[in-house]
Amino acid sequence: MSGDVVVNQDDFDLPVVDYDFSSTENASKLLDQMATAGGFTATKLALARDILKEMFQQYDESLSEEGSSQLNWLSFPACLCATGTRGFFVEALKRKRFNVVVTTCGTLDHDIARSFSDYYHGAFELDDVELGEHGLNRLGNVIVPNASYGDIIEKIVMPILQEIDDERRTANPENPWQGFGSVELCWALGDRIDDESSLLHWAAKHRIPIIIPGIYDGSIGAQLFMHRQKARDFNLDLLEDQQILSDLIWTTDSSHALMVGGGISKHHVIWWNQYRGGLDSAVQITTAPEHDGSLSGARLKEAISWGKIRADAPQIVVEGDASLLLPLLGASLFAEE
Repeated sequence: MSGDVVVNQDDFDLPVVDYDFSSTENASKLLDQMATAGGFTATKLALARDILKEMFQQYDESLSEEGSSQLNWLSFPACLCATGTRGFFVEALKRKRFNVVVTTCGTLDHDIARSFSDYYHGAFELDDVELGEHGLNRLGNVIVPNASYGDIIEKIVMPILQEIDDERRTANPENPWQGFGSVELCWALGDRIDDESSLLHWAAKHRIPIIIPGIYDGSIGAQLFMHRQKARDFNLDLLEDQQILSDLIWTTDSSHALMVGGGISKHHVIWWNQYRGGLDSAVQITTAPEHDGSLSGARLKEAISWGKIRADAPQIVVEGDASLLLPLLGASLFAEE
């Protein structure tokens, strides 16, 4: 146990300042005032903005320096892509603010489904039995009709998988699936989605790797299994994804991350960064509590003990709903570029 911290009044010299709404004409100005207003999560959100801003600036500098490289990681769960918050991730990849993404299979499900059909506003209080009887699925307060999800995904993805299968067998008849992991799958799907609102579209266009450690846990995973019923040798080379991550980690000069939520996506980011001594900076947004020992709730300082974040790395955990916080960050960060 650490001892009591000795402090005195001279240690505190930054006064709490009230908001002046006559000068909050944009999100950047609002976040600037959050930094001085204090209490409570507002200060954290302002710091998160500053850490991400510095991350982006350093990345731009690394691009102009010969022999320099930087990894900007982005991890998040699928649920946000069922909402308009998908626009944050799309804009971030369109602007090439992140160069490696880790997420879950459902992100592919929602991205593809919403590229060809609509989801709808609902409510948390709706009757789920009645919704099910009408072929309507509830994701929080978002309504996902069967026709907009499973039906459309199967209609779109199965022909694409056959096209990919034909191409790879022609290119490498002896071993068509060698090196074909979730990264190559995402690019192959994105190459065929001509929709600028699609996350996969921009990842494929800029060849930003998307790693899906749990690729079979979702509708796309089901489509992969269904395709295998026709092509019994079809398989994903998931260790190829790990090779890509290994190559990235061992050749980068610095590594930074924005992690939304937790689970397998967050863990994959911090797990790989332990091999280089930890992340150089990190921002996490989460609603999970710390006391149950979950990774989603674990604060970033815990990762220091595992060597997954450097002890001196700027880092902040912002507690709150990402569907509220990410748009504020995006409006500030992207508007300045």
